[in-house]
Amino acid sequence: MKRHTDTIDAIKQMLTRSSDVRSSDFDLNPEIMASWPEMKNLRPAAVLIPLIAGDNGLNVILTKRASHLKHHPGQIAFPGGKVDASDKNETAAALREADEEIGLRPANVDVLGHMPFHQTVTHFEITPIIGCVKTRFTPLPEPGEVAEVFEVPLAYLTDPANYLIEGRFWGGTKRLYYVIPYGPYYIWGATARMLRAFAERMAR
Repeated sequence: MKRHTDTIDAIKQMLTRSSDVRSSDFDLNPEIMASWPEMKNLRPAAVLIPLIAGDNGLNVILTKRASHLKHHPGQIAFPGGKVDASDKNETAAALREADEEIGLRPANVDVLGHMPFHQTVTHFEITPIIGCVKTRFTPLPEPGEVAEVFEVPLAYLTDPANYLIEGRFWGGTKRLYYVIPYGPYYIWGATARMLRAFAERMAR
């Protein structure tokens, strides 16, 4: 248990170090950002990065989105979504979404803090909330939205050597992005970029 506590303490220390360095879907494509129309009135959203004790250290809980969804089908994601008018703040939104999507009750999460927001090409401003799951629970994937809930070792996700840079053509221009494969899972896009930002801050 001590190694879990040590890691949590290191994360808390990381979160106390002020930083306004934000991540975005354009970080590997500054030339695209330069030509992109200025983004105003970004829509607020939040995700929960849930840390849970595993056999060999802390794990991160991730989801695989259902394949029939209109937006981001089959992609790996954190529990999260748009900040609703009823949400008190981004933290409340992330906890609510985690409850709805995977059955993780807010009372079972010790919120450690948050990362600077991530800007997406779809005009969202996503705040990553980092929380530690107090006790093991049985995930309840939201029917019709979440196909699978799984865990990845935090040590794997915070090792920069495990990240790749790949690309595909989008809007006539090749767009580069981070990828972090794990077994049968292909983690990329905004999720991979936020994890990369987490890893970079832990390494400082």
